[in-house]
Amino acid sequence: MKIHFYKYQGAGNDFILVDNRQKTIDHTDPQLISKLCDRHFGIGGDGMMFLQSIDGYDFEMVYYNADGQPSSMCGNGGRCIVAFAKFLSVIDTETDFLAVDGPHHAKISAEGDWVSLQMIDVDTVNRDGEAYVLNTGSPHYVTLTNGLKDKDVYHEGSAIRNNNTYKAKGINVNFVEPADKGFFVRTFERGVEDETYACGTGVTAVALAMAQHNNQTGTIETPVKVLGGDLNIRFNYDGKAFTNIFLEGPAKLVFEGDVEVV
Repeated sequence: MKIHFYKYQGAGNDFILVDNRQKTIDHTDPQLISKLCDRHFGIGGDGMMFLQSIDGYDFEMVYYNADGQPSSMCGNGGRCIVAFAKFLSVIDTETDFLAVDGPHHAKISAEGDWVSLQMIDVDTVNRDGEAYVLNTGSPHYVTLTNGLKDKDVYHEGSAIRNNNTYKAKGINVNFVEPADKGFFVRTFERGVEDETYACGTGVTAVALAMAQHNNQTGTIETPVKVLGGDLNIRFNYDGKAFTNIFLEGPAKLVFEGDVEVV
């Protein structure tokens, strides 16, 4: 079987995308997904997405982690699939699409390389010691740290993700340090089981957690620097709930090709 694919990246978070509007590809085989996402034996990617038709929406986003398992929401993946939908002429500059965590609204620049994606509202932020734990479409652990540039994110993140509290369901671990007018963030992602260059739901979780940490309310805009570039999060916070949350940043086509699946 031959699959035509596109490779996109959003701030270094990279994904394999497939136009599956005709539903000709059965993507329920975890070994197939993990093989294609493997950076040594496949195309390589932090995850794989299928753009599909669905009644009531412009399209459906079906996302898998690099381990081949169905995933919770991926923010940068959501931004990339919006850019992909524009490339395919499925949408113009605005869209309403369906993802695993429900409907999402997004806007994309006329040039097609800057996407503003609305995320789910958040009304619950828990604590685990000094860390913040919240769900922005995927579960996240947010902890302030020093010397983030030199931190061993792989081992420290893996230890938290696999401790007794989180091992069963997994959690994404975000290390955050104040930087310039915003924050510097590095993330260990479950499903990838490694540090990634960016995590959209992760930087969103960081922005919300830091607003609560710093007792900020009102309309807030938080620039975040990640290994793969710069992202922006804007939202409203009334001291109880976070609403009108938007994750913003670049989404770019890297290359396209065909892969023979044997």
